[in-house]
Amino acid sequence: MLNFLTTNYTWILVLILLINISQRKIPHTNRKRVALIWMAAITLAYYMIVVVTAMFQDPVPAIGVWGGLVLVILTVIIFRRRVWPFTLHCRDCGKKLRWEFIIGHDDCLCQDCHDKKNPEEAQARQERERQKAEAARPREEVINEGYARATSVDEIDWDLWEPNHRCVITYVQDGDRLLFIEKKRGLGEGYYNAPGGHIEEAETALEAAVRETKEETGVDISGIEFRGTLRFQFSDGTRELGYVYFATYAGGELTECDEARPFWIRRDEIPFDNMWADDRLWLPVALEGRKFEANFIFHDREMISSDVRVLEEEADEEAEDGQ
Repeated sequence: MLNFLTTNYTWILVLILLINISQRKIPHTNRKRVALIWMAAITLAYYMIVVVTAMFQDPVPAIGVWGGLVLVILTVIIFRRRVWPFTLHCRDCGKKLRWEFIIGHDDCLCQDCHDKKNPEEAQARQERERQKAEAARPREEVINEGYARATSVDEIDWDLWEPNHRCVITYVQDGDRLLFIEKKRGLGEGYYNAPGGHIEEAETALEAAVRETKEETGVDISGIEFRGTLRFQFSDGTRELGYVYFATYAGGELTECDEARPFWIRRDEIPFDNMWADDRLWLPVALEGRKFEANFIFHDREMISSDVRVLEEEADEEAEDGQ
């Protein structure tokens, strides 16, 4: 027994010390920390009893080993409330406790039961966890989510702005006619718009333009030409980047689908009154064959702020300034 204690006593104390250090990081753990000190003291006392007994007789007599053990057991029984406040299960619901709740939290409750009895503390802890998670998030992600509160396009740094949705809008021309759809569901339900939709993974914007036009209208297109870029910031946090294309009708019959009802309309009869408010700002520019960039802020279907820039006009102005 003496050899065993001599060999392992240091490791027992190291283990107790490591657990005690872990307890310091856990709130409401004073009682259990004191209990570990009691355990270390009792272990030391037993070790001293065996060592002192061995000083008078070698090998250590049984009375030294077993007598000391009896004293330890009696001490534990007498001071059991201080020596062993630990439990493996929640005292309220009986759920098995995680390690940090076994060695910590003097009330011996699981997190859910503790939160029910201490709602203010639970709220403060959740707020700390939220702030910690927020601090760990990439700065750009936090900035982009903050743009949902913007009320003017000037409040947004569009160079840092990142979309969480990418889509295409394709205006199909056939002489003086344009192909429109009536949106039957989803964002913009009931509005008239050009065929379009989200760009899928591993798909280019041009491929999405062809696919979405075919799926929503049943027609084929050719001669696809890029006209402009649309950036939409919605107050609910949605950030949508749209690529506007113009194409030529290449055949096929109009076919209604679950998402859209397609129809042709003359260029001079575009139904702006039943379209998104931003369309009347940039569509006339695109119809003239000019390229543009546009930024918008929306609250649901209401346009809050807008900025449309005609790129070709800027290039002409720069050329004139250089002459």
